Amino acid sequence: MISRNLRHFRVFLAVVDLGSPTRAARYCNVSQPAVTQVVHKLEGEAGGALFTRKPQGFEVTERGKLLDTRIRRAMGRLDKSLSNISSRLIHRATAAQLQAVIAATETQSFSSAARALGVSQPTIHRAVSQVEQEASKPLFERTSFGLIASIPCRDLAQAAHLAFAELRQVEADLAEFDGRETGTISIGTLPLSRSVLLPEALAQFRKLRPRQGVSVYDGPYDETLGAVRRGDMDFMIGALRDPQPFPDVQQEPLFLDHLSVVCRPGHGLAGKGVASLEDLTDASWVVPRRGTPSRDQFDAIFAGADLSPPDSILECGSILLMRELLNRSDMLGCISGLQAEAEVSNGALVRLETDVSWTGRKIGLTYRVEWVPTRAQSLMLEMIRANARALGQDQGQSLRSEP
Repeated sequence: MISRNLRHFRVFLAVVDLGSPTRAARYCNVSQPAVTQVVHKLEGEAGGALFTRKPQGFEVTERGKLLDTRIRRAMGRLDKSLSNISSRLIHRATAAQLQAVIAATETQSFSSAARALGVSQPTIHRAVSQVEQEASKPLFERTSFGLIASIPCRDLAQAAHLAFAELRQVEADLAEFDGRETGTISIGTLPLSRSVLLPEALAQFRKLRPRQGVSVYDGPYDETLGAVRRGDMDFMIGALRDPQPFPDVQQEPLFLDHLSVVCRPGHGLAGKGVASLEDLTDASWVVPRRGTPSRDQFDAIFAGADLSPPDSILECGSILLMRELLNRSDMLGCISGLQAEAEVSNGALVRLETDVSWTGRKIGLTYRVEWVPTRAQSLMLEMIRANARALGQDQGQSLRSEP
């Protein structure tokens, strides 16, 4: 595991750039033995030689190039935010201090930040105060409601989050270099991907990578997107948003999905031909929550026909809960056609014929701009894309283009 010593990282980058421990020592204002010690320590953590020692200088090995790429990305992102607060912080801030800033920013409390990191409250307070002292300005406003981070502080916390994510990535890169499977692929999922797109890709991935860690999270869109932007999750799968939510994320469309109206077998509207919009307006409904693309399309149908929307609506995004509700009532459900396919195929639900022309929803991947996946993450993405192409071809709606 690569230790989070920012000073060591700067020394390593100097050796890479200057090709000499002696020149790196002068540049970093440390002794040559100190540089040699840093290189030796990092080589031990990285699992092998980072440089080839030659008479003309130090030449970076392939292993060293992996470390160089990730550390350079991490430090470049971090230094930009540090310099926005104070240039002194570029050479003074430590990883422990930055972790304290992150935790205090997220929890808005020194006590909660201490619990999150498993340290004492004075430790967090001291670390944040040291950063503020170097910056010659407060990073937080202390209020009766908690800590309120300044905009530069929030930017720094975000940059540090992503820098630490790069360091987790390099550990996976180095393990891959040595033929080992380590690290965890973190995937955020929205309802459709959980039941349709992801299971097959995960099963295929597990056959090729039996020991690779994979964590799948489900949750509301905003929370999941926030985790992706912070680097806590690698990517998310589900309905894409229009317009794009933030400039620091990229949306990759994979295929189109269309909504369906479903009901229980034996429902009064089932088997009676095409249900009209008036029939749908009079019904009680189970529909996705407000703010989702599915709900926007549902509401737009009635608005476009100059009809009042149904006045009996229960919000639910789970096909399992929807199925149980519909089978206990005469309510109708509005949900992804692909998501409902298994329930319709086994007879648990019936797809209702309507005169509604549903606009397709773009289903795809969302990940950070400039995110560089590890080889394992790339393999997972390839399998998700391949399964998406198969689904899209079945529906005649493939959208994917190379990112």
